Amino acid sequence: MGRVEGKVCIITGAASGMGKADAVMLAEQGAFVVLTDLNEKDGQAVAAQIGERAIFIKHNVTSESDWQHVVSTAVERFGRLDVLVNNAGMMALGNVVECSLEDYRRVNAVNSEGVFLGCKTAIPAMEAAGNGGSIINMSSVAAMHGMSFVAAYSASKGAVMALTKSVALYCREKRNGIRCNSIHPDGVKTPMVFKVATGQETASREEIESLSTEANPMCEPEDIASLVLYLASDESRFINAAEMLIDNASTATPPIGI
Repeated sequence: MGRVEGKVCIITGAASGMGKADAVMLAEQGAFVVLTDLNEKDGQAVAAQIGERAIFIKHNVTSESDWQHVVSTAVERFGRLDVLVNNAGMMALGNVVECSLEDYRRVNAVNSEGVFLGCKTAIPAMEAAGNGGSIINMSSVAAMHGMSFVAAYSASKGAVMALTKSVALYCREKRNGIRCNSIHPDGVKTPMVFKVATGQETASREEIESLSTEANPMCEPEDIASLVLYLASDESRFINAAEMLIDNASTATPPIGI
């Protein structure tokens, strides 16, 4: 217990799935958590579940003014900012020919521009606190090898991977003690993945669990949260600009013909 005792963390997309698991685990380990999402009802419910260590803010990650409000509220409420988890994301089906320009821009606005705005807004607040900090950006294995059926998503997560390195190098050059790393999951049992796989807007826990098969096993949101906790803690103080895979070796495929 207490691996992030007293740290102040912002987690986007925290109303469900990985963001919810991140927020719950960080709070259990002593952090104060600021949960953000467009889903106000479920976001408030998660904050209430966590208790006095949590607050919820309705947040559009594509809005710079929303980001400024979230960061300033976190600092006003808890005194500083130590950790940012850029988890909010979306996916739209479509290969490079089928994907509309509207969908491409919409996915990249949330997944790429949202992460950019988060880093841009959080860094000055972390610097002002003078305690260093940790920025954790949620990317995907799609950034590593691409996925033909989600062209916009693949592009957006590739942008997150590259931006993470740029942010890490900037912070190292500034010597401000802030680290920035990206996480690259494969399949995770979340409502978003279920929606994309089935087209259904809502799902029971049993239905989400059914996505994972012996041939194609998927991890739990808590598996991702465990890595988020490590990167948020001082245990990872020399981990910077890293691409952290959680993919059960899915990207470690041998060359064709072997």
